[in-house]
Amino acid sequence: MRRSIPILLVVFVLGTLVLAACGGGGAAEEVSVPSDYAGKTNPLSADVAAAGKVVYDERCASCHGATGAGDGAASAGLDPKPADLAEEVPNLGDDFLFWRISEGGGMEPFNSAMPAWKGILTEEQIWQVVSYLRTL
Repeated sequence: MRRSIPILLVVFVLGTLVLAACGGGGAAEEVSVPSDYAGKTNPLSADVAAAGKVVYDERCASCHGATGAGDGAASAGLDPKPADLAEEVPNLGDDFLFWRISEGGGMEPFNSAMPAWKGILTEEQIWQVVSYLRTL
C-alpha cells in the first residue's frame, strides 16, 4: 500500500500535465503578431510535412486531435477548448503559426493551457509542424 501512493501521485501529476499541455484557440483574427515574429515565413519546403506530422502526433494531437479538429483525448478538460486547426490554419500566416507554437497560449487574449514549445522543439521542428498544419 505504501508503494502505491507515490505511484498514484506520479500518475496524477503526469495526467494533470497532459491536460495542461494544450488548449485554447480562438481570438486569432483579433491579434497582431509581435514584432519578433512578424513577417517570418516558413523556410522549409512542403515536403517536410511528414516530419511535422511526427512532431504533431507526439506533441499536439493529445489536445488538437489526430485531424486537428480540437477533439484530442485531453481536450475534454480544457477551457478554452483547443482550436480547430483544420478550420483556422488556412486563414493564418506562417508568422502567426510560428509565434503561437513557439510562445504557447498563456497570454492575452488566448489564456489557454497550450504550452510554449520554444526551447523544447527546435525552430526546424516548429516549421515542420507549420508545414504539416498546412496539409490539414
